[in-house]
Amino acid sequence: MTKIILPSGHVVYDPRGQISVAPVTPTRRPSSLEATRIGILNNSKWNASKLLRHVVAQLEVVHSFTSVQHYSKTSFSSPADGALFDQIAKEVDVVITAIGD
Repeated sequence: MTKIILPSGHVVYDPRGQISVAPVTPTRRPSSLEATRIGILNNSKWNASKLLRHVVAQLEVVHSFTSVQHYSKTSFSSPADGALFDQIAKEVDVVITAIGD
């Protein structure tokens, strides 16, 4: 939290804080979803699973996946564990996630 002292002497706290990140180049998108290993990452929000099941069902109408793997975060309010990301990266080619609130 950043403390700001106004000219009037009042103190205001900015709750946004400061974030510094290094730029990351996104991975190249596949040219097709045919014969890909799909990963479904459920963020554990109330309707995420329902939304993701619907998305997969619609995609399966027009694409033939090699496999569909399902993963879940332990809590929607916390970042996913790095080990989960490592597992997903080894097991699938494409990941679909959503916020189903």
